[in-house]
Amino acid sequence: MMSDEKTVACPICGKAAEARYKPFCSTRCADVDLHRWLNESYRAPAVEDPEGLPEEE
Repeated sequence: MMSDEKTVACPICGKAAEARYKPFCSTRCADVDLHRWLNESYRAPAVEDPEGLPEEE
């Protein structure tokens, strides 16, 4: 019987993700990701709203 689950690579090290730590392969990689979030290593680019900016003369 075929499984419907796809093999997902761990976003930290690239190994196959384990179901119990998904999307990571281990507690270590999950902790590395958490550390990056807590240190604000992950950032979304800011997009300025052109209508909110003061007009240039």
